[in-house]
Amino acid sequence: GVSLNLLLLQPDRGAKRPRGDDGGAAGGDDTSRGGKQQKGVGAREAARYREMGGGTEGGVDMKETEELTGDKKMILEKLMDQDEEEPEAEPVDESSVKKMILTFEKRSYKNQELRIKFPDNPEKFMESELDLNDIIQEMHVIATMPDLYHLLVELNAVHSLLGLLSHENTDILSTVVDLLQELTDIDTLHESEEGAEVLIDALLEGQVVALLVQNMERLDEQVKEEADGIYNTLAIVENMAEFRPGLCTEAAQQGLMQWLLKRIKAKMPFDANKLYCSEILAILLQNNDTTRELLGEMDGIDVLLQQLSVFKRHNPNTAEEQEMMENLFDALCSCLMLASNRDRFLKGEGLQLMNLMLSTFMLPHVHNRPAVYVLLLTWFLLLGFSFQNCSKGNFTFYSSSEHVCSVIASMLRNLKSQQRTRLLNKFTENDCEKVKFTLSELYAFFLGEMVRRGEILDDGMEDEFYLRRLDAGLFVLQLLCYIMVEISSSGVSQLQQRVHQILNIRGGSVKVVRHIMREYAESIGDGKSDEFKEAERKRIMDLADNF
Repeated sequence: GVSLNLLLLQPDRGAKRPRGDDGGAAGGDDTSRGGKQQKGVGAREAARYREMGGGTEGGVDMKETEELTGDKKMILEKLMDQDEEEPEAEPVDESSVKKMILTFEKRSYKNQELRIKFPDNPEKFMESELDLNDIIQEMHVIATMPDLYHLLVELNAVHSLLGLLSHENTDILSTVVDLLQELTDIDTLHESEEGAEVLIDALLEGQVVALLVQNMERLDEQVKEEADGIYNTLAIVENMAEFRPGLCTEAAQQGLMQWLLKRIKAKMPFDANKLYCSEILAILLQNNDTTRELLGEMDGIDVLLQQLSVFKRHNPNTAEEQEMMENLFDALCSCLMLASNRDRFLKGEGLQLMNLMLSTFMLPHVHNRPAVYVLLLTWFLLLGFSFQNCSKGNFTFYSSSEHVCSVIASMLRNLKSQQRTRLLNKFTENDCEKVKFTLSELYAFFLGEMVRRGEILDDGMEDEFYLRRLDAGLFVLQLLCYIMVEISSSGVSQLQQRVHQILNIRGGSVKVVRHIMREYAESIGDGKSDEFKEAERKRIMDLADNF
């Protein structure tokens, strides 16, 4: 089919409902998470106008374009000021909306008819396409009256709009997406719950998500208008998901999950669309085991780990990249609520990546980030999921336990103030269940292993023998003891009492814990400065003496 660029000279849309985040300026470039791209006369129309050579019939060459700069500037200024210069719009009522919808239906049918009759002769259907574009633009006024949304359904306009999503001209597609985004604006939907329900039902019945995904597949993000179309498409999904969270499952199954994963891992420069994709992905996975399983089956765990691994050696460069990283952590933590995804996470060496990111790089800078992803990450790590399905004594059990304990110990060592308090709260919740079960069971097992081997109280520090003991489980036991003395010295009396109570029940003793900690303190140092080693040894010894 032939695709035309349309000169989008905006018709009057009536009194547009004010939006709190718009800032009042047309054409604002708000691409932050949750911010919707501005509608009406703005940057998109200006850019499109420039690309079309000023809108003269048939276009003009570059030299002519340069000569017409003054005229184009004047026209663009007129476009930008149109809302202010136009007189107040006529009142919009049910009768005028019906008339508008009927006009839209007629123009849509006429354009379709002419395209079928003259597929290779754009001049024959160009005028009908411009007329169709104009009436779709006029229909934005309906977004100011959500109580009349039922007319869009009753007069078949929703069905026709969805049909236009597969229009050969991507400009028409983008115009329809703009309209659907504004119709589904979450503030508008809440103005008339009844009208919103009717509209959303009709969109879902028409497989709107599947159609939107198909059309995102054919848009070229190298073209600004088409990249904007993808952004606005994602906004439609977000609007509907916020109004009706239950549709996330259906949306994911209609190809959205697959498209999001493909777009996130695409080798493209970071931009607002990739950020928005990460947010939509996190939304789809919230409290939804079906979408979590779907992501796992699509190798989504590996995609998330690959994208997060980019940040294992450096901070995000911008606030937007940081926000995307947090979205990816949110998505990952949601997925790990599912046992099958935990297995995929372990096989993909996810624990190793988390340990590297948290202990060697990110923790010194964690105060710069919202605590949400740290807390979520801590939550699933503390559950001990990594060894739920591992038989005790095998390599996977030892290595997984070591990684989990290393991450928790690193967080206790490095988190400060509010983040540290929230981490400690994770130990106290549900009557200290994580101390009672995860810590105590692991401590009892690894202590038993070392006693069985007759190695726990051996003071010999010969390197080869000491390394063999570490591999046999001593290092995990040292980390567990470190975690216990850290949380006991936190000032939270409940934790201190519970740790000592667990020790007594398990037949442990303060003396054994102190011995293990002293040996741990003496072994600190490879690759560290003498000042660091001495300070850390003193800190650990003080913790042990106060235990």
